[in-house]
Amino acid sequence: MSSIIQLLPDHVANQIAAGEVVQRPASVVKELLENAVDAKATDIKLIIKDAGKSLVQVIDNGVGMNVTDARLCFARHATSKIRQAEDLFSLGTKGFRGEALASIAAIAHMEMKTKQDQDELGTHIIIEGSKFISQEVAVLPKGTSFAVKNLFFNIPARRNFLKSDTVEFRHVMDEFQRVALAHPNIHFTFYHNGSEMYNLPAAGYRQRIVGIMSGKTNEKLVPVNEDTEIINVQGFVCKPEFAKKNRGEQFFFVNDRFIKSGYLHHAVMAAYDGLLKDGSQPSYFLFLQVPPNTIDINIHPTKTEIKFDDEQALYAILRASIKHSLGQFNVSPVLDFDRDANLDTPYHYKDLEAEVPTIQVDGTFNPFTDDKTNQHYSKASSGGSSYSSVSSGASSGSSYSGYSKRVEPTASWESLYVGLDVENPESIESSPFTFENEEVTSSLFNDDEVEQAVQKTYQIHKKYIVSPIKSGMVIVDQQRAHQRILYEQFLLNMTVNQASSQQLLFPLDLFYSSSEMKLIEELKPSLETTGFVFDESKNDHVVISGIPVNITESEVSLVIEQLLSDLQDGIPASSYSQNDTIAKSMAKSLAVKTGSYLTEKEQDNLVNGLFACKDPNISPFQKPTFITMRVEDIDKKFAL
Repeated sequence: MSSIIQLLPDHVANQIAAGEVVQRPASVVKELLENAVDAKATDIKLIIKDAGKSLVQVIDNGVGMNVTDARLCFARHATSKIRQAEDLFSLGTKGFRGEALASIAAIAHMEMKTKQDQDELGTHIIIEGSKFISQEVAVLPKGTSFAVKNLFFNIPARRNFLKSDTVEFRHVMDEFQRVALAHPNIHFTFYHNGSEMYNLPAAGYRQRIVGIMSGKTNEKLVPVNEDTEIINVQGFVCKPEFAKKNRGEQFFFVNDRFIKSGYLHHAVMAAYDGLLKDGSQPSYFLFLQVPPNTIDINIHPTKTEIKFDDEQALYAILRASIKHSLGQFNVSPVLDFDRDANLDTPYHYKDLEAEVPTIQVDGTFNPFTDDKTNQHYSKASSGGSSYSSVSSGASSGSSYSGYSKRVEPTASWESLYVGLDVENPESIESSPFTFENEEVTSSLFNDDEVEQAVQKTYQIHKKYIVSPIKSGMVIVDQQRAHQRILYEQFLLNMTVNQASSQQLLFPLDLFYSSSEMKLIEELKPSLETTGFVFDESKNDHVVISGIPVNITESEVSLVIEQLLSDLQDGIPASSYSQNDTIAKSMAKSLAVKTGSYLTEKEQDNLVNGLFACKDPNISPFQKPTFITMRVEDIDKKFAL
């Protein structure tokens, strides 16, 4: 019987390896950029077309390769980073598996140009699907250039699984940002379809963060610096008031390598305990340096997960260092029992002296006398004591003539009591007094009041609205009901293009990162159909002069931030799906939240608005908006 186990050909093995290494164009960008960094380059250019589907090119001025290395680098498990197995535990470079270039060359058209500084001529190699097409000498500058064209040309199924250009471009930008943030000492430039996206000169960590995110990021950063025997922590965290809904601006770097760690993220969240709103995520850019022999970076194909020897110690140090930085810069409250803050002199009054009052008080003024009496009183005061003027006034008739006007006695006041027999009080006639008879009814309420009482709504725990109906009662979830109402309103406005807009007296100037600005640019036509009016948009901010009528000015930034968070996985291709996603996101942001108090009129409007919808039974997110309880069901509860 013949053998059934055989060795796979190299091109098949490379394609299988490419399934783990190369998932999308962003994977190629990551591998080529890391190789350029390992080549000790000081200037790296990234050029892509069609979000990397047509072209991914990385040009560096690193050390380059000779003829032998240029041919050998495309072999499987060929690398210059390690020599023996023990080197895996003391790595100081990025790529070390030796399968990236071989995997990329197996699924694309690849062109490499490289030259070392001491050589006069370089090497030019062309590979298509693991097959060497040509190799020749060429006049080249120092460094290496890799051009990857037509990704997945020989695997149509993998190419069909790629997302839209917008989604793939966001993944490419994420990889570029991670490498650029980890190496601020390298000059990076990024071009997409001929347009310059980034031009980042060599600088410090703060300048690199501001250059990648936006100009307003500098105001948000709080430095973190802690050096221990176990770990060195440097970087920045953002102030709590600038927390966002999504986790887009959260970066961990261990030995200049981007990683994802839920455990370390929990340490950051613990440091922000009590400073963030529910659902908010802080932004942070933290660079950790640990001994290479205390970590294992070979546990994941993409090398974004790391295993630490002593995670508990790293957790405690990271949390304490961030909490210390937030307290040091007066971001978090600090308790000090040695002094009373109420006794501190305000800053503006620290060097000022007390001023003597300049108001003159007239001690002889009496508000209960007229002008003539005041004049008489002042003259009497000048001739003698005030007591003498009061005594002279008392002798003339009225004991208070010096202070008030004399009241003339009412004439014939006795006539008020004519006809009354004081000794016989029963003689007082009762005819002038009439009493209105009350109509006795058989019910406490009339018909209108009874009908109004039946239609009354009640709010329970600031979450549910209870409204009686003929068969029993209906219990409405106020948040889901309002989401359904707003969702159908927004969707109708976006469909018929008849949304109303309110103009702002002072336009809003909102700042966003480059990736977020690209999303806003693509969403702008749909947002304008909801009522937004954009005056201008630049590289890092937009100016909004009009907003929908059912949005307040303070809610604009929250609505757009929630929208960007919901669309971080990509914008739907069809216009209807895009409008549906925007309407859902805006409804989720603007709907009344659980825990909000509603007046009786607001409760009635909410219930009536819900049952006026086309589909009142479920929210836009397929959750029930209300339930009904019949009287029979309530009777069964009491019958137990």
